This record gives sequence, C-alpha cells and structure tokens, in this order.
Amino acid sequence: MASILGEEPLSLTQELDLLAFGQRLKHLRRQRGLTLTELGQRVGRAPSQLSLLENGKREPKLSLLKSLAAALNVPVEELLRRQAPNRRAQLEIALEEAQRDPLYAAIGLSRLKVSARVPNDVLEHILGLFQELKAREAKGTATPEEARAANVELRRKQRELGNYFEEIEKAAAEALDAVGYRAGALSESTVQALVSHFGFTLHTVQDLPRSARSVTDLRNRRIYLKREHLGGMHSPRTVLLQTLGHFALQHHRPRDFADFLRQRVEANYFAAAVLVPETAAVPYLREAKQDRALSVEDLRDVFAVSYEMAAHRFTNLATRHLDLVCHFVRNDADGIIYKAYENDGIVFPADEQGAIEGQRMCRQWSGRQVFRSPDRFSLYYQYSDSPTGTYFCIAHVDPSQEKDFAITLGVPYRESRWFRGRETTVRTKSKCPGGDCCRRPPAELAQRWEGYAWPSARANSHVLTVLPPGSFPGVDEADLYAFLERHAAM
Repeated sequence: MASILGEEPLSLTQELDLLAFGQRLKHLRRQRGLTLTELGQRVGRAPSQLSLLENGKREPKLSLLKSLAAALNVPVEELLRRQAPNRRAQLEIALEEAQRDPLYAAIGLSRLKVSARVPNDVLEHILGLFQELKAREAKGTATPEEARAANVELRRKQRELGNYFEEIEKAAAEALDAVGYRAGALSESTVQALVSHFGFTLHTVQDLPRSARSVTDLRNRRIYLKREHLGGMHSPRTVLLQTLGHFALQHHRPRDFADFLRQRVEANYFAAAVLVPETAAVPYLREAKQDRALSVEDLRDVFAVSYEMAAHRFTNLATRHLDLVCHFVRNDADGIIYKAYENDGIVFPADEQGAIEGQRMCRQWSGRQVFRSPDRFSLYYQYSDSPTGTYFCIAHVDPSQEKDFAITLGVPYRESRWFRGRETTVRTKSKCPGGDCCRRPPAELAQRWEGYAWPSARANSHVLTVLPPGSFPGVDEADLYAFLERHAAM
C-alpha cells in the first residue's frame, strides 16, 4: 500500500474516496469561477486529466494534490475530506454509484452524464426510482419453501464434506499468520490486529440498528459493533470475526437467499476457524482422543469460546482429523430444531422437502431430556436407542438473552469410548421420527380426554409470514442507512 507521503497514487480504500474527492474538486473549482482549462493552466495539467479526476476515474499523486490545493487556495486536507461538499454533490455521487450497480446496468440504458443544467429534483427522482427497483427486486428473495430447499442443499454439502471446508481453513490460517498468531486462545490484541489487517477500524456504539448484529461502512472502512453479550455464537468478538469473514472470503452482495445462507455459514465457519485454529486444536483433540477424554467442555475452556462454538468446531475437525462421524443439534426447550448437522446416520425429523429446521425432535432425545435435568446448565450424558442405532450424546444448555438453547453433540455407540462421560447409565429409547413414539398421546390418555379438551393455542406468527425482503433478509435498510449517515461525519 503506497504511503500518502510518497509519489504513488493514493489508495481508494484507505486514504481517498475518489468520487467524493472529484465532487469536492469540482465544487471548489466552480466556486472560484474557474473552467477546467483555467485550472489546468494553473497546475500544468491538461483539462482532460482534471476531468478524469472530477469524475472519480483517476487517483491523484501527492504532488498534484498540493498544486490543486495551492491553485484553489485551500489546505490539502480540504480536498481529502470524505464528505460531499453539498447536497448536489451527494446526489451526483449516489447516481454514479447507482450506475455501477449490476442491477442498474441490467436495465440496458446508456450511461447518464449529468450536466449542471440537470435539476436536483430530477436526480432525486432517478435515485428514488432506482431504490424502489432494488426494493422490489429484493422482495423476491425467497419463499419459505425456497428457503427450506436452500437449507437442505447446504446441509447435503456439509455432510458430503464432513463439514470441513479446506479453503476457509486456509483463509483463516493465512489471516492468523499475517498477525503473528502462535498458539492458544485468541487475545484481544490479536483480534484488533485482524481488524487492522483487513483495513478496517472498529467502533463500538449503542445505537446499532436492532435488525443487525454489526454494520460495516465500506466507504470509510469502519465496522460498528454493539458491546453486548448475546450468548452462544453471538459474543462481540465472534460477531466481529464473522463480519471480517465476509471480506476474507471475498463475498459479494448475495444474489438470493441460498447465496445469503451460504455466505452466513461460511462467515461463521471462518470465525470458528480463527477462534479455534486448526493448527492448535487438532493436536489437542488427538491427544484427548488418545487419552479417551474427548470433551466439548474442555475445548471450550482451552480456546475461551462458547459451548456452541466449541461443539460446532468439533464437527468441522472430527471427521477429517479424528476419523469420527457425529451429529450436532441446537434446539429450544420445546424441542424445535434451529440448527443441525449429521454424517453419522441419525435421522432427524424433516418436512416433505427434507428440511429439519423448525421441526420438533423426539422427547426422548438428549436435547429435550437436558431441560428436565435437575441441573440443566451442567453437562448431560445419555445413550439413545433409535431405529438407526444407539448414539452417545452430550447435551448442554447454553443460556442467552433471547432464550435458552440446548447444544447436543452425538456419536454412534462404538465411538463413545473416546469421550468423557461414557460411564453414564442414562438410556432412552426412541422410535422417532418414523415410529409411534412421542408425537401422539398414549392410547389410554387419548381415550379418556378426546373430545373434552379445548386449548387456546399460542400464535406461531412465524409460520404465517414470508421471509423478510432484501439482499440481507431481516435487515431494515431505512434504519441501516440512517445509522451510517449519523456516524459518517463523526
């Protein structure tokens, strides 16, 4: 990266927003009543060269910046300010950025060159129509059926790869090498170094939009984060590393819900691979397996992550490095599945499309039994007999501000010998999901009460609603842009 003190062009990403610079240069030139030719004569440059600068198509060298500042009788810093000089300049910058958007280009219109004679309200109308076009395009992000199909396909790929993504592991390792990571749990200074490595600064705020866990200002290279612990995989540093993951993996604006879901999973994987590095975790896990003392709890403590993060990371490394198959489930106290993975043959309840998210698991499974435990926040071990075999399962309730979730890691019976807690005598039997196990009441109770019960059902509004619109479903863009506007000038 060239220094501003040298004679190389300035960096768009770190020192200069070319569109804002061009608008500021044009504003100052017109304010002083100069034509491009007249300004060019003062600084020894052709008018065509200055026109490229004003249109944000060329980066100026430091020597030219100084000459321009002297010719316009302003400090160099005035030319380098990121904020547009006035409302007109804001509109022209916004229109230029809009015309670079693939959605705008797809319309097939010729490029619009804005002269001084085009009124502001015309630009306002064009930009308003474009924003509405983007909003309408986003409304078709996905139907609930398409979202479930995307989940099914993603889970199929995870199972096929043993939930191990080599390219993401490589990206995480390269990032850690770049900031000098050696071993152990990630320190706060290392996290800060990663933020700088990717060219960002971190800003903690209290007014982050409620619909976002973080907000990234790409123009000013700032990441905004709210310092609050949401529990599970959503601690501040985890959210920060998930955000950096999008840039480490070179993600672009999601094309559809399947693309959004893939990017989210990949960013989560990147964060886990940074917090629990492969080079440090694999030797530790291999030694624990040799000692027949594998434990998600120990992995959590050694790398200072949440229990859910440790369990999820275990699934990434188990098949590739430990020769183990396994399953992972995240569910609430009612047994509703929010997240799951398996490559050990266990059969999760699923809808007709094969989607398991939103399905209710068997009452006999450890993810539900743990909520009945006298101490639900301690580790819960059990063997579960099922139509596909017997599984050894370790469940733990991860508390959060929203609601408590059970995190379960399970392996086939033959693999239980490698885990701590295998001595448990707790054993349940399940006929689910295909058998008559717990979905229907016992015949005796049904006979006694059928026709004499009338419950008032709690409304499950999420069943009736479609997925939120937008490239980033659920994010309120009005709040998002208002937030960025407030903080851009700070």
